[in-house]
Amino acid sequence: MQVVNAEKKSYLFLKRCVDIIFSIVGLALLSPLFVIIALCIKCEDSRGPIFFSQTRVGKNEKQFTMYKFRSMVSDAEKQLDSLLSKNETTGALFKMKNDPRITRIGRFIRKTSIDELPQLVNVLKGDMSLVGPRPPLPREVRQYTNYHKQRLLVTPGCTGLWQVSGRSNVGFEEMVKLDLEYIYRRNLVCDIKIVFRTVFVLFGSKNAY
Repeated sequence: MQVVNAEKKSYLFLKRCVDIIFSIVGLALLSPLFVIIALCIKCEDSRGPIFFSQTRVGKNEKQFTMYKFRSMVSDAEKQLDSLLSKNETTGALFKMKNDPRITRIGRFIRKTSIDELPQLVNVLKGDMSLVGPRPPLPREVRQYTNYHKQRLLVTPGCTGLWQVSGRSNVGFEEMVKLDLEYIYRRNLVCDIKIVFRTVFVLFGSKNAY
């Protein structure tokens, strides 16, 4: 048991080191793209902010602020209640393929997952990892059973097994199943494979919306 624990601690230490290095390098290399996306967002909707911040639930149900590029109109959250009846996925998630709140530049950065790139700041801070379960909203967690809450036992990630296995086309229960599968067998090799599979998503997944 001590050997297993030592291996897990070594993995978590290396994982954190990789997170720090990749987030710093990524933010530096992607800074020109950040400027371009910021200008595009402001040109289309100058009233709203460039970045969208939202409370999410992380490891051990600890809440944190997650960052994204804003891909919706500035009053998107206020419009959500009127759209809940049009939810196109199952369980505690909300997904709508032709969501009227999404801007034109927002549709592009969602399709390419560019909107997720500011989460590298969360990775650097330690709120998130490069690879792990998607961090849920507090309203989603309120609907969780104890089984579902098992996905909150680890640090959430920018990408994960769910994101590279169908993403928006995968229902809530299947997402939880994939997350628990990852948690059970996670290691550096598994993480690297998921990161490489994510690269293909960045170039235009049909399952992202």
